[in-house]
Amino acid sequence: MTTHLPSRLLSLAAALALAACTPAPAYDVVIRGGTILDGSGDAPRTGDVALVGDSIVAVGTVDGRGRTEVDAAGLAVAPGFINMLSWATESLIEDGRSLSGIRQGVTLEVMGEGTSMGPLSDTLRAELVAEQGDITYPVTWRTLRGYQDSLVKKGISTNIASFVGATTVRINHVGWDDREPTPAELAAMQAEVRQAMEEGALGVGSSLIYAPAFYAKTPELVALAKVAAEYDGMYISHLRSEGARFEEAVDELLTIAREAKIRAEIYHLKAAGEANWPKMARVLARLDSARAAGVPVTADIYPYTAGATGLDAAMPPWVQEGGYAAWAKRLQDPAIRARVAREMRTPTDQWESLLLASGSPDRVVLAGFKAESLKKFTGKTLAEVAKLRGTTPEEAAMDLVVQDGSRVGTIYFIIDEDNIAAQLRRPWVSVGSDAASLAPEGVFLKSNPHPRAYGTFARILAKYVRTDSVLTLPDAVRRMTSLPATNLKLARRGRLAPGYFADVVVFDPATVQDHATFEQPHQLATGVRDVFVNGTAVLRNGEHTGATPGRVVLGPGARK
Repeated sequence: MTTHLPSRLLSLAAALALAACTPAPAYDVVIRGGTILDGSGDAPRTGDVALVGDSIVAVGTVDGRGRTEVDAAGLAVAPGFINMLSWATESLIEDGRSLSGIRQGVTLEVMGEGTSMGPLSDTLRAELVAEQGDITYPVTWRTLRGYQDSLVKKGISTNIASFVGATTVRINHVGWDDREPTPAELAAMQAEVRQAMEEGALGVGSSLIYAPAFYAKTPELVALAKVAAEYDGMYISHLRSEGARFEEAVDELLTIAREAKIRAEIYHLKAAGEANWPKMARVLARLDSARAAGVPVTADIYPYTAGATGLDAAMPPWVQEGGYAAWAKRLQDPAIRARVAREMRTPTDQWESLLLASGSPDRVVLAGFKAESLKKFTGKTLAEVAKLRGTTPEEAAMDLVVQDGSRVGTIYFIIDEDNIAAQLRRPWVSVGSDAASLAPEGVFLKSNPHPRAYGTFARILAKYVRTDSVLTLPDAVRRMTSLPATNLKLARRGRLAPGYFADVVVFDPATVQDHATFEQPHQLATGVRDVFVNGTAVLRNGEHTGATPGRVVLGPGARK
């Protein structure tokens, strides 16, 4: 007698037999058939990238299958991009997705330009609370690592790392006074740097055009840098001048590098103001010469002709001594106002005026206010606001600082496009946005940021690779991956290679594009399709997945 099994049972049996002879997935993710740009700057090649857990395990031809298979045919596959100068310190507290960065392929935000989110004295902790604007948050940490760990615990999509701020440790022990630290104070500052380095800081960051950092003399900076050097850290600086004393400021950085025996980097290298643009060629030659002589100096830039900071960069440092409250009080004294206005209009090499560097108040854009009553001026020039108020630009600037309770976010048009290209042609120049990581929604729409927040990395690929041919695609990727990782001495970051962390970006070199403008800055970049952070997909087919696998990336001296 013949027994006929039901067809559904036959189908099940066949499926089970097929499953029994099909090997289990060998990898968590395999990115197939992409154009691999491994971060070295070498010529691209077509191949696969396999991920297991948080690591890359194979690059080339991958035979085994992955639980997730990603078709990257016709697309570039690169290491995640490293943002050498990030101000995502508060924006990640508000929104851990890091959307404007992730949409450009940024997987590591490096913070700490002059100030850092720790260590915090009681006074500085109170200032951090008092100075909050549209984004508000409790300050529950004391140390830099405490801040970083709090972000990771909350959940962030990107990795984070930080320098310890030279300004931060100065405020902790000297306050806002224009004086040198006592030997005891300097020793305490060095102790805080040492603690931060052991917690994983990348080095010491300074920002020397701003009070109170402006008050620090070179020996003080050397003393702090020497501590960072003990832990193989870096000294990184917003130079004391990018204008009238640009070349002298570069010399100061080189002096610190030599005396402290430390690697050094210049933040957002630029010559500020048309009169200073010719100095860039001499500075680049000076840096080339120093490198040839064995001084380990590098730089980073953002690819825009405007910088962004505050109205404090338009006023002399002496009026800012003592911090914001003292500054605002002085600006209400008629005699002091007259002196400040006069100095704001007078060229000098004693301090850095970005208002004068801009050439005109028509080239100074007000980008962010705390006070709701002043937000109507967002996006207007200082000249326009002065006219609306029937006052001079200098008086308008002073009034706004007092009325807003802040330094007022400001954009200054000060940079030469030809210099940007010349800098990018130097093989030791990497990329940093000098901006927060934002989203075109919610609290972020209350201010007009510099478009670099949404466009820096996409703009490098679109304008300086595809359109202007200043860089090749492999070299541009190198500037944003292995170069900064090597400069910072980051373990297992910045390359597509077995054993490296699985920070990977898949993008279309033919269409990647920045869209943010100075008039309409809240526009996300396009052309980046997929982003993995520590092996987890945070961007899939151009859409954020909501995943938050970001970690603290530690410097080379961390006591783990």
